[in-house]
Amino acid sequence: MKIFRIFPLVLIICLVMAFAAPGAYALDEPSLNGKAALLVDLDTGNILFALNKDEQRAPASLTKIMTTLLALEALDEGRISLDDIVTAQDDCLSGMAEDSSTAGITPGMQVSVKDLLYCTMLHSANEACNVLGTYISGSISAFVEEMNAKAAELGCVNTHFVNPNGLPADNHYSSAYDLYLMTVEAMKYPLFMEMANTKSYQSSNPEVNGGNPFPNSNALLTDDAYYARNGSYLYEGASGVKTGYTNAAGYCLVSTAQRGDIRLLAVAMGCDGEMNAQIEKYYNFDDTIAMYDWVFDNFSHRSIISTSENVMSVPVELSDGGSAMLRPQSDLTALLPNDVAIESITRDIALYEDQLVAPIAAGTPLGEMTLSLDGEVLGKVTLVNNSEVELSRAEYMKQRVLDILSQGWVIAIIVLVLAFLLLYMFLVMRYRRLRRRHLRQRRRMEQRRRMEREQMYSQSRQGPQTYSIDPSDRYDGSIDDSFFDDRQ
Repeated sequence: MKIFRIFPLVLIICLVMAFAAPGAYALDEPSLNGKAALLVDLDTGNILFALNKDEQRAPASLTKIMTTLLALEALDEGRISLDDIVTAQDDCLSGMAEDSSTAGITPGMQVSVKDLLYCTMLHSANEACNVLGTYISGSISAFVEEMNAKAAELGCVNTHFVNPNGLPADNHYSSAYDLYLMTVEAMKYPLFMEMANTKSYQSSNPEVNGGNPFPNSNALLTDDAYYARNGSYLYEGASGVKTGYTNAAGYCLVSTAQRGDIRLLAVAMGCDGEMNAQIEKYYNFDDTIAMYDWVFDNFSHRSIISTSENVMSVPVELSDGGSAMLRPQSDLTALLPNDVAIESITRDIALYEDQLVAPIAAGTPLGEMTLSLDGEVLGKVTLVNNSEVELSRAEYMKQRVLDILSQGWVIAIIVLVLAFLLLYMFLVMRYRRLRRRHLRQRRRMEQRRRMEREQMYSQSRQGPQTYSIDPSDRYDGSIDDSFFDDRQ
């Protein structure tokens, strides 16, 4: 019975601790309709929300972001000009279905590069992409090869193109994250966002779109978009980029939005809408708005480290004080949920070990700190020393001596000197041992002589006697001439 009484208490404690525990994104994430999505802080590249971001999916007309990027590169390199007049080739309608989105461009029609770009970005005209591709690369197939090469260059590992417009085709796919990489690259060209934000465009050729202006298809920007007829999706601060739809891809959208100092990019893929789900909503816009609102309502830029903070003291070789105090070279802020505790941010420090040797001028980079939250890197700062670190003369001399002694030729000389000393000590000890033995023999011989003299003197007083001397006791008179010192 006691177990059943304790269990509710333990459960309550666990729930309290779970709610109290700090987390990177503890607030409820947005509930989406689409199959894949991505939300990125444009200032840092940090991912704020992701749903199947690397899943390979049909990108529909989001493919045209890459087509436009290659055209902008060709413009920037001077290979083409906005004023160039292009004659539509015979295969410009290749792969078109009856319900494909077009601007009415037919073989033989002459259209400027500028008109072709606006047809691609605003009206999502599929034949305009074919005309552009052939003009830039010589053929549609050659242009598609360049598209795939550019995708690989940008690090798009889940992308492969078969055509320049995004019409359904086997092995034609991309991912939410790869589309983010393409869009950010395209945004480096001012003309890209200028076109993406244009609400309506009138072609200079009256044959294009029957002479009628065509509106931007992005309902976040204008109520004139054909997707906006069932309700307004206008969103404060929204800009660009591109819509897309096929039955296989669902409704898609890449867009950006800014409010205050927060700049976001959102990708929505595989959403339901009128043509694929028979509903009077377009969830590519609903999902995008839900992601933007989630950030604008719950996130803010917060300081996570400043230059006034002393991070750590590190030992410095050859210094008087022996250490240096490190601080960030610059402040770092990050877009974070308002309820996240700054203390929960992880700090990983990598020191530049080869730089930690005196003397060191103030402000010298001596390391790097990586700040992350729940595995997501928020940013990096360089660590510098607060003040100058002076060289210690004593430590320097000691180090120089050690450096010299550690050299090979010096070690060889020391070994030879030690060997010579050992040999010398061996010879001295041997000399002393032989000398002591010689002196002992000499003293014994002198003692025997005295004894012999005393015996002879005693016998001379007693009369003639016969003496017998053991030959082995006789001193033969041989003395090593090298031993003259008999004081020991």
